[in-house]
Amino acid sequence: MRFNTYYCAWSIILFLIELYIALHIDDNFIRPYIGDLLVVILIYAIVRAFFKVSIMTAAIGVLIFSFAVEVLQSFKIVEILGLGASQLARTIIGTTFSWEDLVAYSIGIIILLCFEKAIGPYKREWYSIQ
Repeated sequence: MRFNTYYCAWSIILFLIELYIALHIDDNFIRPYIGDLLVVILIYAIVRAFFKVSIMTAAIGVLIFSFAVEVLQSFKIVEILGLGASQLARTIIGTTFSWEDLVAYSIGIIILLCFEKAIGPYKREWYSIQ
């Protein structure tokens, strides 16, 4: 484990953006697509803030996790866990499977990797941590 202030700061910024989107935007583009695109970047930033993993390992792990949660939505995981009455659980976990979400997650990871490659301060951590 480690603590990285750069990724922690990005986690906080992205969380606040996601919170704003969830509470104040109710449209057919920003909330469903930009919100999903940003959530994978948020999860990645949290992972990199607290765990000593390479850029690529974190990115692939977050993408697999996001895909898994999306697939579990098709099995009504919120109801199976007994959280169907919780608006918070329904918002965070989601309730309906969507192929578009998988595309949004993938685009989010691609954008993230492009930013890490172009301006990321930890380029030596692309495949391994020294």
